[in-house]
Amino acid sequence: RNTKRQLFENLLAQLHDLRVPVLDAVPDDLPAHFDVILDAVFGFSFAGDVRPPFDGALRALRETRVPVMSVDVPSGWDVDEGDTSGDALRPDALISLTAPKRCAAHFAGAHYLGGRFVPPHIVERYALHGLPAYKGAEQVVRIA
Repeated sequence: RNTKRQLFENLLAQLHDLRVPVLDAVPDDLPAHFDVILDAVFGFSFAGDVRPPFDGALRALRETRVPVMSVDVPSGWDVDEGDTSGDALRPDALISLTAPKRCAAHFAGAHYLGGRFVPPHIVERYALHGLPAYKGAEQVVRIA
């Protein structure tokens, strides 16, 4: 959904510069258009019920045969409790940035962690002592 907020305008400009298409609606036949879908519809601050027009988009993503990968928190999930409604997205894989969010404990698919450089003061502040080691110069590690 378009908005005139500067952050949104900046994100649209980045996508345009990278030649990433921005769609106004979910195509009817997702497998004909995509090999994988990256879910970042809502951020980790999402709360409440999914409302139109997002409910239709999430329904299409739940029903597709195309693999879905969610960033940080699957869309429709509570950041701490996971899918509390039973109607949220159920992706094939989860990509946590910096550290897994609490909802990841309720996720059963493939789980990856990206963002290996966490400053020591952040590790201490949020008690992130159990983060996995990365091999060599890798930026992503599979954790489940």
